[in-house]
Amino acid sequence: MNRMLGTLIRFAAAVAGSLCVFGMANAQTFPSQPITLVVPWPPGGGSDIAMRLVADAATKKMGVPVVVINKPGAGGTIGLKEVASSKPDGYTLGMIATGAVFAQYNNPNANAIADFDLIAFFGDDPSLLTASAKSGIKSIAEFVAAAKAAPGKLKNGNDQPGGSSYITAALMEKKLDVRLIKVPYAGFAPTVQALLSGEIDTVTVPAPDVVQHQKSGAVRILAVAGTERHFLAPEVPTFREQGIDFVAGAWRVIAGPKGIPADRLALLETKLLETMRDKEFQEKAKGAGFIVQPLGRTATIKRLTDEDSAMYPVFLEAGLVKARQK
Repeated sequence: MNRMLGTLIRFAAAVAGSLCVFGMANAQTFPSQPITLVVPWPPGGGSDIAMRLVADAATKKMGVPVVVINKPGAGGTIGLKEVASSKPDGYTLGMIATGAVFAQYNNPNANAIADFDLIAFFGDDPSLLTASAKSGIKSIAEFVAAAKAAPGKLKNGNDQPGGSSYITAALMEKKLDVRLIKVPYAGFAPTVQALLSGEIDTVTVPAPDVVQHQKSGAVRILAVAGTERHFLAPEVPTFREQGIDFVAGAWRVIAGPKGIPADRLALLETKLLETMRDKEFQEKAKGAGFIVQPLGRTATIKRLTDEDSAMYPVFLEAGLVKARQK
C-alpha cells in the first residue's frame, strides 16, 4: 500500500513538473510564429512606409517575421476594427494614428482607444503651416493679420474632419483666434497640388510633402508646429520660437487588441523599443523623413490621454462629437 502510494506521489510530481516546464517553455517561445502589423492606410503613404521600416527591423529583434498588412478604408476605422477584434495573443498588432482619437467620438463604427493595449510610441510628424507664394503671405504675423482682416476668407487645405491636418487647422484657429475655410482633400498629395495651383492659400501638412516646393519658391513654410525645428527644413522656426505656444501634427503608436497577456505585452514593448532605438533604424527612418521618438507603454498612455484632453473640446465645439461623449 505504502509502495503504491509512493509511486502515485512520484507520478503526480513528475506530471506537475512536466506541466510547469511546458508552461515555462511555452511562455519563453513567444513569439513562435509570424506577427501581423496592420496598417489602416494604403500602401505608399507615410504610415505605410514608417511601419514597414519598423517591421523589417523588428523581424531581426523578434526572431520571427513581422508582416505588414494594409487594411485601408473609412479613415483607418476598418483596419483598426480588425485589430481590436483579433485574438489578444500578441500576434496581431496595428498602427494607431492621430485620427483614431477623433474617430471614436465621431464614427459609431470606430473603436475607442480603450479597446487597445498601447505598446510603443513611434514618433511625431509635426504639421507645418505653409502658404502659397501666390497668397503673398510671408510670415506668421502676415497670416494672422490677413485672417483677422477677413474672417472666413483664407482657405486652408487639410484632410477630412478628424485627420491630423484638419485637427491642426482647427487647433490653430483656436490658438490664434482666427477663422479659416477648412477645405478637405483626400490625402496630402492633392492638398499640396491645390496649394501649388492657388486654389487654396495655406496647408497644414507634414514637412516631407512641402519641403521640395519651398526650395523651388512655389510655397513658403511659415512655422513648424513641433517642439523643435524639423531637420528637413532647419531654417524654418517653430511656432514657439515666434512667440506662439502651439504644437500639433500626426503621431503613430503601435498597439494590439485589449487583453494581451502581461508577459507578452512586456516582451513586445521591449523588442519594439530596441528596434526603434537602434542606430541603424534611426538613420533609415530619418532618411525617409521621419522623426522617431520611441516611448514605452506608460509614457504612450499618458501622451494619448493628454492628446485626448486637448482635442475633445475642439471636436465638441465644432459639433463633431456624434458617437461617444465624455
